[in-house]
Amino acid sequence: MRALKGRTWVHPLNYQRLTKGHFELLFSDLRKYPPKFHNYYRMSIMVFDDLLDNVRVHLTRQDTNMRRAISPEERLSITLRYLATGMSFSSVHFKYLCGKSTVHVIIKETCAAIWMVLKERVMPEPTEAMWLAKAAGFLDKTNFPNCLGALDGKHIRLHKPPFSGSRFYNFKKFFSTVLLALVDSNFCFTVIEVGGYGSSSDSNLLQRSAFGRRLHEGSLHIPPSIALPGTVEPAMPYVFVADEAFALSPNIMRPYPQRNLTLVKRVFNYRLSRARRVVECAFGLLASKWRIFHTAMHVSVDTAELIVKCACVLHNLIRLQDERIELDTLTNPFPALPHQPYHSARQSMMVRDQFAAYFLSPEGSVPWQLDSV
Repeated sequence: MRALKGRTWVHPLNYQRLTKGHFELLFSDLRKYPPKFHNYYRMSIMVFDDLLDNVRVHLTRQDTNMRRAISPEERLSITLRYLATGMSFSSVHFKYLCGKSTVHVIIKETCAAIWMVLKERVMPEPTEAMWLAKAAGFLDKTNFPNCLGALDGKHIRLHKPPFSGSRFYNFKKFFSTVLLALVDSNFCFTVIEVGGYGSSSDSNLLQRSAFGRRLHEGSLHIPPSIALPGTVEPAMPYVFVADEAFALSPNIMRPYPQRNLTLVKRVFNYRLSRARRVVECAFGLLASKWRIFHTAMHVSVDTAELIVKCACVLHNLIRLQDERIELDTLTNPFPALPHQPYHSARQSMMVRDQFAAYFLSPEGSVPWQLDSV
C-alpha cells in the first residue's frame, strides 16, 4: 500500500527519533545518576527495571519493513513521563518525536499493561489475617482500634466528555470522574473503584460499587467482632472511617454532625479525623508524584480510568519497593453482587456511641485529645 500523494508514512521530524528524541538523548545518561533518574521517572532504577521486566512482553512490537518498532523501554519512559508531568500529547510528541496518535496509543496500552501485571501483586485479595494486620497498623499509628481503612472519593478532572450531558459535572463546577479509594495506615491503596460520575455523591458511589455491595453482603472476609483494647465487652465490629459524605453503618464510621456537640462527640470526631486523614495524605502523595492529576485529562473516560488505575498501582509499587513498606491489599474490581439491605440506623449509631465512650475511657483515651477539641 502506497502513501497518499503529498503525505509520508512518518513525518520527517519523527525520522530523527533515533538520534534526537528525548529517550535516545537522556535515558542512558540518566541511569548514571540515580537521583536524577528518580526525579525524572518518579521511581528508582531498581523499580523501573523490575516494572519493565514485568510489562516487557506486553509492550514488545514487531519491526516491519516500513519502520522500526518503538522499544518497551521507550514506551514505558513515555508513559511515566506523561504521568509525572501531566503534559499534553502534543508536548510528548515534540519531545520524543513520535506521532501524536502514536503517543496516545502507547500511553493507553502501557497503562493497561501496568494495571494488568501489578493489580494482583500490589492489591491482592485480602484474607482475615491481612485485615487484622491493617487494623494493627491503624491502632499503632492513629490510635483508632478495630479500623481496617480510611475511605474517601477524589474527583479526577476531565475535559468535558462528548455527549455526557451533566453527568460528569460536579458540585465543584468542573467535569470529573471519581476515584473511590480505601487506604491503609501506610498510605497505600487497599481498593479502588474508578469511573463514577462526578455529579454523584460519595455515598451513592459506594452503595453502587462492587466493594460497597460486598461490604454489606458480608463477603469481604472481615474478622469477627472483638472487644476494644483494654476491655472485655462489648464485642465491637471492625470498621472503615469516612467523612460526612458517607452514610453511617455498623462498618462505616463518620463524624457526628457539628451542631450541639458534647465533649464525648468532639473527642470522637477528633479521633476519627486522625485515622481518616491517611486517605487525604494518600491522595496528596499520589497527585504530588503524578502531576497528571493537577490538570484536566483530555482523554476519553475509559482512558482516564486506565490512567488512574495505573497511577494507583504504581503508587503502591513504589511505596512497597522504594520505601520498604509491607503491603497487603484488596484487588479491584470486585465481582458484582446482588444489592443487600443496609443495617438499621439505630444499630449504626449505637456502634458509633460505643466508640465515642471508649475514647473518653481510661482504656481508650490518649493524653493530647482534650487539647485538640
